[in-house]
Amino acid sequence: MIDLDPAPRPQSLTLTFFGIHVLGRDVALSSGCVIEIFERVGVTEEAVRSTLTRMVNRGLLDRHRQGRRMYFGLTPRAVAVLRDGHDRVWSTGAVNRHWRGQWTLVGFSLPEAWRRQRHDLRSRLTWGGFGPLQNGLWVAPGEADVAALLGDLGLDAHLRVFRGTVLEPTEVAQVVETAFDTGAIAAGYRAFLERWSGPADRPDDPLRRQLLLHTDWLELVRRDPHLPAEHLPADWPAIPAEELFRAIAREVAAAAGREAARLMETVPTG
Repeated sequence: MIDLDPAPRPQSLTLTFFGIHVLGRDVALSSGCVIEIFERVGVTEEAVRSTLTRMVNRGLLDRHRQGRRMYFGLTPRAVAVLRDGHDRVWSTGAVNRHWRGQWTLVGFSLPEAWRRQRHDLRSRLTWGGFGPLQNGLWVAPGEADVAALLGDLGLDAHLRVFRGTVLEPTEVAQVVETAFDTGAIAAGYRAFLERWSGPADRPDDPLRRQLLLHTDWLELVRRDPHLPAEHLPADWPAIPAEELFRAIAREVAAAAGREAARLMETVPTG
């Protein structure tokens, strides 16, 4: 059995399952089948019910009652999150080979008392691939859509957004080294390779294996700022890690899909 360290959160596993097997379909899943599905990855019934309630409260799931049964479907917000994750995994990829020298910069100054707003802003910037270059100035490689990333935080008056290139005496390597912890990013990919390379340790259940694999990989790529490959070491571990992920994902897709279809109890939402 593969041991993920740390173990994936139930919400991450739930988003993974909905992203693979529900996204693009106008259906909701019964709480009972969700409980049965996640039992195979070690999530208790209590944890599943608690997670579903929290996801409803966070605007990620809608409840649909049919008689005495409760069903859960994706909200527009969840659909946007899952499509972003799908794009990061299958379109953007883990390696930035097409960088054109552009950086997006976000400067901000918030009142000292706005601790929650500052935390939310920094969390959102990190999610969007930004790193702190210096106090109050964050950068991301490429042309980041800051309006889409930060627009709902209500902080526009406190933000200054720019796009440009690095000029002497600054070097791109300095920006990468200062704003991003490349050592930690690389360590994450190496740990993924170690966890998933040994065939003797792989779960036999294809659906379980799919859920753990995709959740593990998505957590990695969402923490990866997609730094330009030309400014990273030649042996950057994201390259073999992505090849391994895609190979295993293809290997388990058909059998996991059949098992998911067997277990899913749905009602239409459209």
